[in-house]
Amino acid sequence: MQRIDSNRSHHHQFDEGNPLAQKRILWATILTGIMMVFEVAGGWIFNSMALLADGWHMSSHMLALGLAYVAYRAARHYSRDHRFSFGTWKIEILSGYSSAILLMVVALLMAFQSVERLLSPVQIHYNEAILIAVIGLLVNLICAWLLHDDPNHHHHTHHHHHEDEHGHDHHHDLNQKAAFIHVVADAITSIFAILALLAGKYFGWNFLDALLGIVGAVLVAKWSWGLLKETGRTLLDAEMDHPVVDEIVEVIEQLGEHLEITDLHVWKVGKGKFSCILALETMQNVSADEIREALSIHEEIVHISVEINPKI
Repeated sequence: MQRIDSNRSHHHQFDEGNPLAQKRILWATILTGIMMVFEVAGGWIFNSMALLADGWHMSSHMLALGLAYVAYRAARHYSRDHRFSFGTWKIEILSGYSSAILLMVVALLMAFQSVERLLSPVQIHYNEAILIAVIGLLVNLICAWLLHDDPNHHHHTHHHHHEDEHGHDHHHDLNQKAAFIHVVADAITSIFAILALLAGKYFGWNFLDALLGIVGAVLVAKWSWGLLKETGRTLLDAEMDHPVVDEIVEVIEQLGEHLEITDLHVWKVGKGKFSCILALETMQNVSADEIREALSIHEEIVHISVEINPKI
C-alpha cells in the first residue's frame, strides 16, 4: 500500500475572508438599521401594513447583515487557528445558512401580518407613508449596490469555471450572497409598499396594501429556500455531483485501464476549492506522485490524499 498526502496550501491559507465584502456589509448594516427605525415608526404611526411589514422585514435584515459581518470577522480572526483543518471559510457558509432561516421566519411573519390586515383594514395616511417607503427603497438600492457580487473581486487561481445543472456558479461568496438577497428582498417589499400605497391613495384600492405584503412574503420565502439548499449543500459536504468529481475520474481513466477507483471523497473547503481523498487498486506500476501530478491540472483541488493498493 502506498499513501501520500498533498497539501498545496497550509490550512490557514485556504480562505482568510473577504475584507472588501466585510467593509461593504458593515456600511449596509448601518444604513439598513437607520432606515429600519424610520419605516417601523412610520408604518405604526401612519397605519400602513406594507410599510410596517417592510420595516420589520428590514430589521431582520439588519440582524442578518450584522451576522454576515461578524462571520467575516470571525473567519479572519481564526484564519491561522490550527484547530480548523481546512480554514475558516465555513463560518461564512454557516452565517449564510442562518440568514436563510431568518429570512424564512420573516416571510412567515409578513404573510401572517398581511392576512390579518387584509381581514381587518385600517385608515392609512398615504402621503407620509409613501415618502418613507421611497426613501427606504433608495436605501435598499444603495445597499444592494454595495453588496453586489462582482466576479472581478474574486481571486481564483484555477482556470476551471464550474456551473451546476441550473447554470449557477458555485464559486461565489455565499455569505455575501445571503446578505445581498436580504437587501434585494427589502427592495422588492419597498416597491410593493409604494405600489400599494399609490393604488390606495389614487384608486381607493386599500386591499392592495395587505395583498402585496402577501406576494412579497411568497417571494422572500422562495429566495430563502434556495439559499437554504445552497448553503446546506456545502455544510453537509454534498458535492459528489459536482463536475470536479467527473474530472478526477476522467484523469484516472486516462492514466491506464488497470487503475480502479475503490474510494473517492470530494468536498468543498473554500470558494471554488476542493479537497480529495482517493483510493485506487492497480496491477500496473504507478506511484502516488504520478496520480497527484496528473490531478494537478485541476488547480481547484487544493488538497489531495492518495492511497494505492495492489490489485489481486
